[in-house]
Amino acid sequence: MATLALGIESTAHTFGASVMSSSGKILSDVREVYRGPEGSGIHPREASRHHSEVAPGVLGRSLREAKVKVSDLGLVAYSAGPGLGPCLRVGAVVARSISEYYSKPIVPVHHAIGHIELGCLLTGARDPVCLLISGGHTAILAEKSGRWRFFGETLDITIGQLLDQFGRFLGFGSPCGPRIEELANRGKKYIRMPYTVKGNDLSFSGILTFSKNLTKSERVEDVAYSLQETAFAMLCEATERALAFTEKKELLVTGGVAANGRLGAMLDEVCTRQGVELKVTPQRYAGDCGTQIAWAGLVAKKSVTPENAFVRQSWRLDQVEIA
Repeated sequence: MATLALGIESTAHTFGASVMSSSGKILSDVREVYRGPEGSGIHPREASRHHSEVAPGVLGRSLREAKVKVSDLGLVAYSAGPGLGPCLRVGAVVARSISEYYSKPIVPVHHAIGHIELGCLLTGARDPVCLLISGGHTAILAEKSGRWRFFGETLDITIGQLLDQFGRFLGFGSPCGPRIEELANRGKKYIRMPYTVKGNDLSFSGILTFSKNLTKSERVEDVAYSLQETAFAMLCEATERALAFTEKKELLVTGGVAANGRLGAMLDEVCTRQGVELKVTPQRYAGDCGTQIAWAGLVAKKSVTPENAFVRQSWRLDQVEIA
């Protein structure tokens, strides 16, 4: 008989709840996103307050859409980290309360593992190199001996932070990725920018500073276009090197930035050169959601007691043993 899991996501701007079956069927996916004032980022205290306010409604809608009761659940999974401390604690408290009151197993989930496991499920990837790109992650990974190993990562800010910080500089509210993509699509001139790949690691802070200064003398659309082309070319170079080194035949792209159309086209060229199949997580589930947490909880099945349910703001992906 299939097991049902409730997944609770609260690492940053999104509070999400989803019900999934161990058969891989998504029964519900409900989320509410905190949006700060235009030109500002995520304020942890305000985001956590938002999560506390919307949590009851999101949970109720998720259960109603799935047509289940809490008593039908086999386990409760929650995002234990990495993320913003105040936001993580909201999700953990909700999960602990449900677990304690209804005597349900509680499973702490590494947020990035959730992205990868759900991506593998939805795309059919079995043994990929994974490009994980979001506001909290920029990493090139491959599984070896029961852990995801790094084949490249950011040395400073993530690709998502690059897009968000440049967008906030222009006066947009986070998340800014779609707004930057719109601007870039109207760009006509490429402007050379700092291109920093060290070994197989990446640095985006120089591009950010250069782009901000460039807006004083160039069209914003051209700056956005050049920023995207440069940053994405860096990602493609490091990813192609990892594919060549590992000789794996699948590339899984997941995380919020996976929705960018230009990046998808550039990675498609990489995969064609390497004879690799490109698998991109569907846009609806590429970003933060309760579904990734529910599925990772079902895969891991490593429950703890409610009093031992933890949160970790900083938590390396390669520290986690995977099923």
